[in-house]
Amino acid sequence: MSKQRQARRLDGIDKNLWVEFSKLTNENDLVNLGQGFPDFPPPDFAVEAFQHVVSGDFMLNQYTSAFGYPPLRKILASFFGKLLGQEIDPLKNVLVTVGAYGALFTAFQALVDEGDEVIIIEPFFDCYEPMTLMAGGRPVFVSLKQTPTQDGKLDSSSNWQLDPTELASKFTSRTKVLILNTPNNPLGKVFSKAELELVASLCQQHDVLCITDEVYQWLVYDGYQHISIASLPGMWERTLTIGSAGKTFSVTGWKVGWVLGPDSLMKHLRTVHQNCVFHCPTPNQAATAQSFQREQLHFGQPSSYFVQFPQAIQRKRDHMIRSLQSVGLKPVICQGSYFLITDISEFKNKMPDLPGAVDEPYDRRFIKWMIKNKGLVAIPVSAFYSQPHQKYFDHYIRFCFVKDESTFQAMDKKLQEWKDELGA
Repeated sequence: MSKQRQARRLDGIDKNLWVEFSKLTNENDLVNLGQGFPDFPPPDFAVEAFQHVVSGDFMLNQYTSAFGYPPLRKILASFFGKLLGQEIDPLKNVLVTVGAYGALFTAFQALVDEGDEVIIIEPFFDCYEPMTLMAGGRPVFVSLKQTPTQDGKLDSSSNWQLDPTELASKFTSRTKVLILNTPNNPLGKVFSKAELELVASLCQQHDVLCITDEVYQWLVYDGYQHISIASLPGMWERTLTIGSAGKTFSVTGWKVGWVLGPDSLMKHLRTVHQNCVFHCPTPNQAATAQSFQREQLHFGQPSSYFVQFPQAIQRKRDHMIRSLQSVGLKPVICQGSYFLITDISEFKNKMPDLPGAVDEPYDRRFIKWMIKNKGLVAIPVSAFYSQPHQKYFDHYIRFCFVKDESTFQAMDKKLQEWKDELGA
C-alpha cells in the first residue's frame, strides 16, 4: 500500500469557492460583480508613491526588515495608535504581512493549537474555517439573527444581530479565540459598540483572544461608525487587529497587510512569519508607507481619501440597490464594506428546480443559471456559512459594488434586458 501523500491537515479543505467561480467568469460578455476588487484606478497619490519608489532609491528593490519596512511600521504605529488609544511600538506591536490573508494565516498558526476551539460568527469570510482546521483547531459557529423588517421595506445589515445568550453558550474551557469581522464580508454589517462590548465582556470573562479582521474599516456608510474592539477597555492585551493596504487604498494586487497587537501575542506571530515568508516585497511596503503619510496630513479633512472614498462608494451602493430591485431582487442595505447581499427567495419559489447536483445549495445553482442566461456574476452566500447552516441561507447572493462606471453601465444593460424579458 502506498503512503498517503498529502498531510492530514489538508483533509476536507481542498475545494475553494474563488477557484471554482473564477473559472466561470472567463467569458468576455460577463459582468463580474462577484469578486471583491475595484476595476478602476487607485488614487493618484498611491500610484505616484509606487512610481516614486520603483524609480528612486535602488535599495528599495532589495530585502528590508523581516517584520516590515521600518517607515511603514512607524507610520502604522503612529496612525493607528491615535485611533486605538495606545502607545504602539513599531518594533514590538506591528507586523507587516503578505496581505490581510497572510496576517490571518500567521495569527491562526501562532495561536491556535490542536483541540482549541475558535468561535466564528456567521456569515464569515470563507478562509476562517479552513485556517482554523489547518492549525488543528475546532470551529464553533454562531449565526447572526435577523430581526423582522416592516412590509415593503428593504432589509438592512443592521437588523442581523448577535443573540447574547447563544453567543455566551459557545464559550467553553476549550475556547481559545473568537474571530470578528467588522465591517463584515459578505453582509456589510458594522458591529455596534454594544455588540462589541458584549464580545469583549465574554472574551475577558473566559480569557479568550480576539482576532479582528478590519480590512473594510474606512468603507462605512450612512453615518455609521467603525469601532475597533481593541480600543475598548481591557481588550488591547488580548486582541490582534488586522488591516489591508489593498482595501485601504484600492490596491488589492499590492498584497500588503498588517497585524497590530501586544508584544505578548505578536512575538509568536513573528516566529511563524520568520519561518514562513520571512519578508514581504519592499517596494509595495514603501508605497504603502508614503500613502499613509499623505493621508495622515489630510486625516479628518474634506481632502482626506478616507472621507472622499466612502462617499463615492456609497453612491455606487445606492445605484446597485436601485438597479437590482428592477428585476425583483431584494438587496439587504449594507452599512459598510465592498458588498451587499440580495434575497432571491421569490426566484427560489418560482423556479426551484434549477440544474445542479442534488446536494448543491440553491444559491450556487441560481448564480450558475444567472451567469449562463443573464451574463451577471455574483457569489453564493451559503459559502459563507458552515455546512449544517448552508441550507438556511441559500436564498441570498453577494454582489460587489466597488466597480467602475463602465461596469455599472454594463450591469444596467444586462438588468434592463432581464427586466424586458420579465415584462414580455
